[in-house]
Amino acid sequence: MPKGSRERLRPRGGRARATPSFGEALPRITEHFTLEGALGVVVVDAARLAVIEQQYGVEAHQRAMSDLIALVRDLIGSRLSVNDFVVAGETGRNEILVLVFREPDEAAFYKRELPELQRALVEGLGRRGGRVGYPYLKQAPPLQIGSGAALRNPTIGVDSQVSAALREARDEAHLAARIAARRRRHQIFELVLDGKVHSVYEPIVEVTTRTVFGYEALARGPEGTDLHSPAALFATASEQDLLFQLDCLCRQSGLAGARDLPGGAMLFLNVRPTTIHDPSFRAEALCRTLEACRLRPSDVVFEISEQESIGNFDIFREVRDYYRKLGFRIALDDTGAGYASLEAVMELSPDFIKVDRAFVSGIDEDPARQELLRALLSVSDQINAQIIAEGLDTLEELETLGRLGIPYGQGWLFGKPHPLRSDI
Repeated sequence: MPKGSRERLRPRGGRARATPSFGEALPRITEHFTLEGALGVVVVDAARLAVIEQQYGVEAHQRAMSDLIALVRDLIGSRLSVNDFVVAGETGRNEILVLVFREPDEAAFYKRELPELQRALVEGLGRRGGRVGYPYLKQAPPLQIGSGAALRNPTIGVDSQVSAALREARDEAHLAARIAARRRRHQIFELVLDGKVHSVYEPIVEVTTRTVFGYEALARGPEGTDLHSPAALFATASEQDLLFQLDCLCRQSGLAGARDLPGGAMLFLNVRPTTIHDPSFRAEALCRTLEACRLRPSDVVFEISEQESIGNFDIFREVRDYYRKLGFRIALDDTGAGYASLEAVMELSPDFIKVDRAFVSGIDEDPARQELLRALLSVSDQINAQIIAEGLDTLEELETLGRLGIPYGQGWLFGKPHPLRSDI
């Protein structure tokens, strides 16, 4: 093919072909490399998606990887020729490989095209990668990208040269990952030391009267940073072994911001099972903190996520019993998000059961979801618990909850989370 005449076309027509693995495509890769003379490799390291297979199984992991491959193709497909490849990584590796073949004297390929291809993926995944891993992961994982290149040397085995280019790309991706992890550590460490967390409050409303019953305190990092969202905050803190410190900081912020809590309203405060080990949240110190915030134990409900409880029911019960004796109430959050939901509810006997939004969204048009909530309502009656339905977006959903007898609802239907204090 004459220099400069290479088409930048995506394959047309027919059904989309299944993505081959690197091993399956290797014979064609070596053939094109030999014919063309230059090879470029871009690696998308998706190692963070491995947790999906561990928690949800092989099929869920395959779907997540397929979705990511489709996104990669969509982002750079117009830049690829008909002979270029997008393939899955070698067996056991969570990665996507983009392989491009050019003539060795196409200087623009090395100086401009390969860097631009890598940059397009970095920027595109940054913009559109927020749902990578959805619905299995609450926070899209960081995806590191690296590139490598090789010129065909007939004195060296072609497989060896392909492997060397692939190693170069992986090494660059791993270096980028280490640099990014170091940057995240500096960010979260500084945030914790400087206390740069504030709280906003989302109303919880009585379904029948549509009056505010309470507010859930939600932590936020600094505006305009990578750590603004609670998912990013806690994922980074977990990665950097600062989860306990961040949890303490968020609880302090949630209480401090609730000094202007309307009279009669409940404060729902997210806590982790390790809260019981925080000296500032033991009996005497906690009571002093509440007095400073003009709150009583009976005003506060501690929320503990179902996902954090099902691993060890005994720890949850220890936390529940300790704080109940002090006058606090307990909510089981995200009910329905894990495999052991009904077991968790029966084992833990919380005062409130907060139903995950996945079972509430569109409930007005879904008889199956309605039956699930009826069943959960029956269980809650047996253990003297009350249900709060999360993620309400429409009046139709609210009206359906009323007909089902669900007492409380929470969601953006009642307004976005906001500070309670005017000076925040």
